Amino acid sequence: MQPPMTDRINMMHGAGGEGMQKLLEEIILAPLKDSRPEIGLEQLDDSGVMEDIVLTTDGHTVKPLFYPGGDIGKLAICGTVNDISAMGAEPVALSLGIIMEDGLEIDVIKQVMESIGETCKECGVPVIAGDTKVVEKGAIDKLMVTTSGIGRMHAILEINNEKLVAMTGRKQKWLQDCNLQDGDDIIITGTIGDHGIALMSFREGYNFQTSLQSDNAPLNGLMNEILAVGGIVAAKDPTRGGVANTLNEWASKSKIGIIVQEDDLPINPQVKAASDLLGIDPLEVGNEGKFIIGCAPEFTEQILATLKNHKYGKGAVIIGKASADVKRVVLETSVGGRRIIEAPVGDPVPRIC
Repeated sequence: MQPPMTDRINMMHGAGGEGMQKLLEEIILAPLKDSRPEIGLEQLDDSGVMEDIVLTTDGHTVKPLFYPGGDIGKLAICGTVNDISAMGAEPVALSLGIIMEDGLEIDVIKQVMESIGETCKECGVPVIAGDTKVVEKGAIDKLMVTTSGIGRMHAILEINNEKLVAMTGRKQKWLQDCNLQDGDDIIITGTIGDHGIALMSFREGYNFQTSLQSDNAPLNGLMNEILAVGGIVAAKDPTRGGVANTLNEWASKSKIGIIVQEDDLPINPQVKAASDLLGIDPLEVGNEGKFIIGCAPEFTEQILATLKNHKYGKGAVIIGKASADVKRVVLETSVGGRRIIEAPVGDPVPRIC
């Protein structure tokens, strides 16, 4: 059951779970119903599509601005590049909006911009337009960054789709949340919850005696390699709401159940220990350098082998399967039982992206 809509915005409405979904459907999207493109607002994928052009935008309010493994600048570029790549598109250009609080140190902006430049260089996607604003002290918390990105369909996605038709008879154009079918394998490219737990531990000053870092990374190169293998039907970067939210979105939009094997979930021991101590479910914690991938089973082993040869996919594993035998996202536990993986209502670790 979705939480009731309140008369004021609260943190739940930005958490990526059911509260945010209700806000989007009832307040944000309703006035835009006549302007929706081919794929985008109506389907609530992470990017919108018009013909063969992909567009996405994202706002970043992470606290603190710098954390183990990343910063708000790297986060902004990676998040936008990954959203475009998850549709099966090639990101080609970015725009950058920066809103700064009066009194913010110039050195902070300098460090953030240097990080943005380095990340753009790594992923090969330039910033070609932007805007800057300064607001009075107290109007925002130091710095907010907005990035938009544009991408285009490229030959690799077309090759993927041709292989999918030849092997399975299935037809698709983009990697959409609604593409899963019975028997499709679910892969994640590495460990779960690293970003949210690393950032929270650093922000709150918990002394976990770990070297845990965010997984912040651009994944367009990795996506290009696995698309060339073929068989990819869906992909998503599980940011707000984590793996639990992504799998529930897929199940709802594809009208198919998903069975997840608890023993196969790749969770860093440091993340598990911190999550257990704080009463947090790692499946609901955001990630910033992972893809969840749905693929036709005929291609699974080759996709896994390709992922494991890439620096951002070495920890890739199969975590479950789409199944018509269930109607929800179901976790088969280590002791042989089953429980429902619900979409999170709120965010156990706010302001991590």
